[in-house]
Amino acid sequence: MKKIQLNKRKGILFWITGISGSGKTSLAKLIKKDIVNKYGPTIVLSGDELRKIFKLNKYDRLSRLDNGLKFSNFCKKITDQKINIIFAVVGMFDKIRSENKKKIENYVEIFIQSNLKKIIRKKKKKIYHKGLRNIVGLDIKPELPKKPHLIIKNDFQKKLEILSKKLFLEISKIIKT
Repeated sequence: MKKIQLNKRKGILFWITGISGSGKTSLAKLIKKDIVNKYGPTIVLSGDELRKIFKLNKYDRLSRLDNGLKFSNFCKKITDQKINIIFAVVGMFDKIRSENKKKIENYVEIFIQSNLKKIIRKKKKKIYHKGLRNIVGLDIKPELPKKPHLIIKNDFQKKLEILSKKLFLEISKIIKT
């Protein structure tokens, strides 16, 4: 497990990625208090929230990639001002994660690994049941993270509170303070 040496003059970007319904946003909200206590001022954002704020309404592969790169630039601007972001986003493109690693000094990539069939069967997300197009995992093949800092498996057998405690513990292990 590679340790992350922080630049104390910058915030940390906790980039939480995974397919829709994997629990990204819920876990982001649950770890916020611990992140604030240990690493300072922190905001939680989701890709869905930024889409609404900036009126980004296209979901095809190219638009998703473009949005992800915009989200990355936005996150850099915030973390450069010494504010941490816990960002929950599908963002399943290698190019976005590669840009993050190059541009954002305090970058922590977290992959929430889930089984799409379980998510659909348990009705965790409505988008899988509406007959929509351009859904990552269905008709857009996700580019799964090759070397995330952390992988948290969510098989929906454990409560999210337990997974969030595990996630924060793992974060604490990889960040040098």
